[in-house]
Amino acid sequence: MVEPIARHPLTEEIPAHLRRYLSKQDYSLYTPIDQACWRFIMKVGRAFFRTHAHRKYLDGLEETGISAESIPRIEEMDAKLRRFNWRAVPVIGFIPPAAFLEFQSHGLLPIACDMRKLENIEYTPAPDIVHEAAGHAPIIADPAFAAYLRSYGEVSRRAIFSRENMNVYYAVRTLSDTKERPDATAEEIASAEAELTRRLEEVSYDSEVDWVTRLGWWTTEYGLVGDLSNPQIYGAGLLSSIGESYHCLSDRVKKIPLTIDCIHQPFNITEPQPQLFVTPDFAYLAVILEELAERMAFRRGGVDGLRAAQRGGTVCTVELDSGLQMSGVLADFVVGPHGRAEFLRFGGPVQLAFADLQLDGHDPTRHAGGYVTPIGEIRGVKKSPADVSPADLDRLGFRGEERGRLELESGIVLEGILQGRMRDSERYLVLTFRDCSIRDGDTVLHRPEQGPFDLGCGARVTSVFGGAADRNAYQLATESERYEPGIHKTNLTAGNRSLNELYRHVREIREEGRADERRGEIAEILAQLDADFPEDWLLRWELLEIDSEQKLASPWARAVRERLESVRDRGAPGSESIDRGLALLT
Repeated sequence: MVEPIARHPLTEEIPAHLRRYLSKQDYSLYTPIDQACWRFIMKVGRAFFRTHAHRKYLDGLEETGISAESIPRIEEMDAKLRRFNWRAVPVIGFIPPAAFLEFQSHGLLPIACDMRKLENIEYTPAPDIVHEAAGHAPIIADPAFAAYLRSYGEVSRRAIFSRENMNVYYAVRTLSDTKERPDATAEEIASAEAELTRRLEEVSYDSEVDWVTRLGWWTTEYGLVGDLSNPQIYGAGLLSSIGESYHCLSDRVKKIPLTIDCIHQPFNITEPQPQLFVTPDFAYLAVILEELAERMAFRRGGVDGLRAAQRGGTVCTVELDSGLQMSGVLADFVVGPHGRAEFLRFGGPVQLAFADLQLDGHDPTRHAGGYVTPIGEIRGVKKSPADVSPADLDRLGFRGEERGRLELESGIVLEGILQGRMRDSERYLVLTFRDCSIRDGDTVLHRPEQGPFDLGCGARVTSVFGGAADRNAYQLATESERYEPGIHKTNLTAGNRSLNELYRHVREIREEGRADERRGEIAEILAQLDADFPEDWLLRWELLEIDSEQKLASPWARAVRERLESVRDRGAPGSESIDRGLALLT
């Protein structure tokens, strides 16, 4: 019986296998210090980016629901982004790169819920809501950039990962999470840094994931746009960093015209970048992306694609000219005299699919121990198994319960009883045989006692890409991805609880708008700061801001300013932020 194949449905819903990475934004976990950090970053950043960021940035903040006064609520951002055919979804920390890119390919912007610590106000190595919301979202309001970001996700999610890439990802995630943990010890941070160094040293070659990651880094994260002599910032890593963004436009940072060669330029996430790439406009990003796509195995297919998959050693999908997709770890393949693959061997578990939808009865449990198949044309009929007719199969002896024989151009011979046929509307995808033996000369490839044999129908490898074809079905069946969802953390600790109360008090005074009537409370706050928190600079800056905006001319203002200038001048942590904050008030 011929079984019909359903096409993969198009849907705007979040694919089931991506839902495991979703989290919940618990707005109550943001502390008054968190809110003050957000305000400071946004106020200082907006003053600078008004003249140094892409023209869409300021309008984009408003259009995507981002206020300078408080950390955004992701559901409100989601409502705003729908106008641009995008959505915002909450996640925690570093989700796997393939998942992040697949979210983008569906027009879904993952927003990390956590807020950076005050100590990391200028830059954080971990994804946080400043980076994702204030960095990525505003530029999505530009149609050309939004189209690039979605296309970048679509191309990148087909990139082939190496085992080395995955080891580096887990090490980066551990380090970033450790550094942002309020209770992390110096020993824990040092251990995580050493593990990342070890994993980076193990990397032996540039994989496709390295290429797409670097393109993303030098465009969506650290990109500049416009004239080479006077570019503007659009990369989220720069738009969310009030430290590096100030330095990146100086002559100390080399500006290079963006070309495909950027995929060969490594980067270090722990240090300021010594060079940046400049695109003339957002439309040009699509040109570079297309150049990259042409170099990747999902476009090239063939033996080169198979070699990339085998070297990576991770789950990949091999697609034949019939449309049949085989997803698993490619262990080996044989190339014939004409330079085409003639035999494929996968390590288990293996999924068979068509149009990115798993075939009925061919989930990874059926091929849990691996999968092999010869491919190529059949001698005598000069056709691929995908294109034979019922009459051709009869001539080959596959009539009813009779044992037939077919020989491929490679010389591989299959003998058995045809038990099942699966096809799409036009071509065979899988022919299933029982009591089957397969030989390549004296080499036995399959014995009858091994059970039914599923012949993958096709003559050529047209595409090879990273990950399974039907990712949802493959991951549910195999739990192939090691991932433990993060938990929205709070920066509130026993040590900063009373300081947070002072920040809450000052926010209340500012929002009420009559600070002149609460001079006594402000004096008490300053006294407690001097007694218990002599190194805290941000709350003192907020008090100066209140004095400046409400034109109070408070007697304490000069002393507070001088104290902040002293902290700045001795180069203490946060000194650059203090300098920018004071300049903003001036």
